[in-house]
Amino acid sequence: VGDDIAKGTKDWKGLKITVQLAIQNRKATVSVVPSAAAMIIKALNEPPRDRKKEKDIEHDGDVTYDDIYETAKVMRPRSMARLMSGTVKEILGTAQSVGCTVDGRHPHDWIDDINDGTVEVVDYDAPAQ
Repeated sequence: VGDDIAKGTKDWKGLKITVQLAIQNRKATVSVVPSAAAMIIKALNEPPRDRKKEKDIEHDGDVTYDDIYETAKVMRPRSMARLMSGTVKEILGTAQSVGCTVDGRHPHDWIDDINDGTVEVVDYDAPAQ
């Protein structure tokens, strides 16, 4: 089981992610369930780090709005928001707490633009699982 987890999580080296184990007939299948913060940090393309040695790291990079939208699409089934714009705002809030900017602007400026209608969020219905 440990080898399967190591194989399934090698793309996420240096990040905290949740691993879902589905066990059927004593066979374990591993699936990765990334959090919004992990996906944003992965979109920053930072080099992998050793969490035991490097503490309190600042993620001061810049991600694109397309990265935020793609992350929101993945997170849509687990989001509590009624509309896709709410999910995008959740991801922008996560980007703010991670400490990165979106297309050179502060994430809360994007949230304000979505609230007043300057930025239009294309609706997206997540496929049923």
